Amino acid sequence: MQIQRNPTRSVRIGSCTIGSGHPIAVQSMTATHTQDIDGTVALVNDLYENGADVVRIAVDSKKDAEALAEIRKQTKANLSVDLQENYRLAELVAPHVDKVRYNPGHLYHHETHKPWQEKVRYLAQVAIDNDCAMRVGVNCGSVDPAKKEMFDPHDSITPMLESAKEHCDLLDSIGFTRYNVSLKDSDPKKVVEVNKRFAEMRPDVPLHLGVTEAGLPPDGIIKTRIAFEQLIGRGIGDTIRVSLTVPNDRKKDEISAGRQILADIAAGRVRSVVDYGLKTLNIISCPSCSRVENQAFIELAQQVKEMTRYAEQHSLTIAVMGCRVNGPGETDDADLGLWCGPNFVNLKRGSTELGQYAYDAILPRLQAELDSLIASRTAS
Repeated sequence: MQIQRNPTRSVRIGSCTIGSGHPIAVQSMTATHTQDIDGTVALVNDLYENGADVVRIAVDSKKDAEALAEIRKQTKANLSVDLQENYRLAELVAPHVDKVRYNPGHLYHHETHKPWQEKVRYLAQVAIDNDCAMRVGVNCGSVDPAKKEMFDPHDSITPMLESAKEHCDLLDSIGFTRYNVSLKDSDPKKVVEVNKRFAEMRPDVPLHLGVTEAGLPPDGIIKTRIAFEQLIGRGIGDTIRVSLTVPNDRKKDEISAGRQILADIAAGRVRSVVDYGLKTLNIISCPSCSRVENQAFIELAQQVKEMTRYAEQHSLTIAVMGCRVNGPGETDDADLGLWCGPNFVNLKRGSTELGQYAYDAILPRLQAELDSLIASRTAS
């Protein structure tokens, strides 16, 4: 059975085209440090050979951009670059990739005196000059601060929608339509709601679907499947990524999981949300990627999952983030949050910083905070 699709416009990404009647493309992202050229090339090619339609690489510096130029020479994969805070790196990386992804919430970190509209016009011109597509990547943990201030602090969806809409409107107004949009959250229910609302508002724009910080398998796959089944089953979604916290040699699991989900949806093998039996305790962790500053983060995420099994009946969220980009902001909404640096793990209770701890000392400290939190809720 063919998956029915919403009639979005087509967007070409190298040899892959998404939107309209084209097949849903499956993406992944490298987990090696970009300046490790041999390791990154090996991973890109492994993902490509295992069916990745697009492979994303993070670039955070000029040295990363120089490495990307060499990586491009050694692979046939369609490459997307993930711009971080420094949007000006676009002109260095665009000649070597097929798509540029930027986060509207990150445009405020450099050249703060310039309006975001000027920065987006610059990015669009760079994309045009280098025959690149673009993704407007809106993320729940790094929303445009001006948008967050306009709405109820408990409403995380409307600021995301408004940010995406105004960026689409600007790109359309300057004649750049070779873009798609992603609206991601770690909560599958919010992913479904925000993408349904956007698809109603802008049915012409192709959507990249994903549950950010879905975490370790199998729970990370289940959370993603819940969102994808409800969206793709309604014709929403043109390209997907299953974001899993896995080591480098298992990154291809993101591809196989994505393709299996699509095959199941096409065959009508879907279940109701309650059938999946997710635990009440929610462990979210970002996908391993090139921004991770210590690979011990992946092992720590697994250790947190094991250590907290005794608390599975409690409705709590624990976030384990692997870098300074996702860590500080995207742990704020969790009851307890860890974000990992090169040598220390930062512990948070909500938005309150509790200190830095060595990797071999963080678990007992986390357990003490978890026990305290459970006790306080039980008493109340």
